Parts: sequence; structure tokens; C-alpha cells
Amino acid sequence: MVSAITQGIKVSVESKYEAEHSDPTKDSYVHSYRITIDNNSDRTVQLLRRHWIIIDALLNIKQVKGDGVIGEQPVLYPGASHSYSSWTPINTTLGKMFGSYQMIDINTSNEIEVSVPAFILSTDGLRN
Repeated sequence: MVSAITQGIKVSVESKYEAEHSDPTKDSYVHSYRITIDNNSDRTVQLLRRHWIIIDALLNIKQVKGDGVIGEQPVLYPGASHSYSSWTPINTTLGKMFGSYQMIDINTSNEIEVSVPAFILSTDGLRN
């Protein structure tokens, strides 16, 4: 598991290779990941958008941007957590993924860019 903290918002990530959903004959390697966001700040924040950067071993870069996470824009009160799972395919047996969440402080309307730490996507169980 890897974690990063931005202004009291902690993002932790665990990833796992999903062999049963992958097809190595077509260079398709699927990885699931579980994200936990802990609001350790004294602010109430809402996750508005995500930005992912996915890089495979051939240095192919894919960017994914969108509203919320898995169709949600969760509000996290001080001390609250939000967890979700998702997945991504890559074309090589090794890669990495990282990014950020754009959040807003509900009380002040100030936006906060929260880092998602880089994590490894590996078919052989290699960990961060």
C-alpha cells in the first residue's frame, strides 16, 4: 500500500493484477485498485474531478479525466473516509499509475488539488 497526504487529505492505494480478466495473447493486462481517502483536516471537502496518468513499460501514456470517482462526488466531513475500487487495463506486464483529485472546501469554495501517489501495476506481484 502507498499513501500521500495533501493538506490533511490522505489517499491510500492498493493494486492487484486480475489474471482472470486479462488476455496476455492480446497484450491486455487488467489491474484492480482500491483507493481510500481519509479527511484528516478540519475542513469539509467534496471530490469534484479526477485526473489519472497511466504509463506502461513501453512508456505509452494514457490520461483519464472526469467528474468524480465511479459516478460519485463524495463529501468528506472532518474525520470521514471514502473508499472505492476500480480497474484499468495496460498493454504490458508492468506499469504505473498516479494522479490527482480536484476537491473543493465546502465552506470557503477554495479548490484543493490532492495527490494520488504513484502505484505499480505488475503481473508478478511486484509492490510499491
